[in-house]
Amino acid sequence: MESFDVDPLPERLVARLRRAQRVVVFTGAGVSAESGIPTFRDALTGLWQRFDPMALATPEAFEADPALVWGWYEWRRMQVLRAQPNPAHRAIAELANRVPQLTLITQNVDDLHERAGSPAVIHLHGSLQAPRCFHCARPFAELAEPLEPEQGRALAPPRCRHCGGPVRPGVVWFGECLPERALSEAFAAAEQCDLLLSVGTSGLVYPAAQIPALALRAGACVVHVNPQPQALGGAAEFNLAGLAGERLPALLRAAFG
Repeated sequence: MESFDVDPLPERLVARLRRAQRVVVFTGAGVSAESGIPTFRDALTGLWQRFDPMALATPEAFEADPALVWGWYEWRRMQVLRAQPNPAHRAIAELANRVPQLTLITQNVDDLHERAGSPAVIHLHGSLQAPRCFHCARPFAELAEPLEPEQGRALAPPRCRHCGGPVRPGVVWFGECLPERALSEAFAAAEQCDLLLSVGTSGLVYPAAQIPALALRAGACVVHVNPQPQALGGAAEFNLAGLAGERLPALLRAAFG
């Protein structure tokens, strides 16, 4: 494995990207953090600072206090709506125009990839923009404008028009399984790619953390883009240490001009 934290980028890596036919980009919280969205494990602020986010992200928490949980997720959705895609999001969207096939897999629950121009994003952990009924699981497409954080933390969730049940955030909570179809598509793409970019992810959340390892075992080149170097121990790995919003545009310029 090789690490590079200064330019110019290694020609061997640039050449691998130029000839790649099937590229997978796997993104985590670090990409959205560069747009100002706090990571899930960051300390909460303001009205929410006395709450543990881990304790709010469970089905049991929603059943116990749906207004509290819905209010917190609406606050998070407001943060996302105020944020803008950063150069990393835009570079990934541009890369899709430069290679024959690109699959974008994300652990993030925001829509910044879509707003940057990436279609058909595989959301492993769900989306804040796709709530559904807690009881019958039908999608709910009538989200209102989210509350300002100073307007209070509790907010009664809307009701499902089909069964009357409370509408829940469309994210994967602790204790829940990842969407089977999304996970299957992600694993298949990793096993079939010839180059995988792992961007802004800690590699600690399973089963999603298996994705780079699957690509590596299948013979793909794996590139880690993170402020801190990361490794799986394979010979076909590269570390691009630094911010994704700087390293990804630089890699595209080096490979495609």
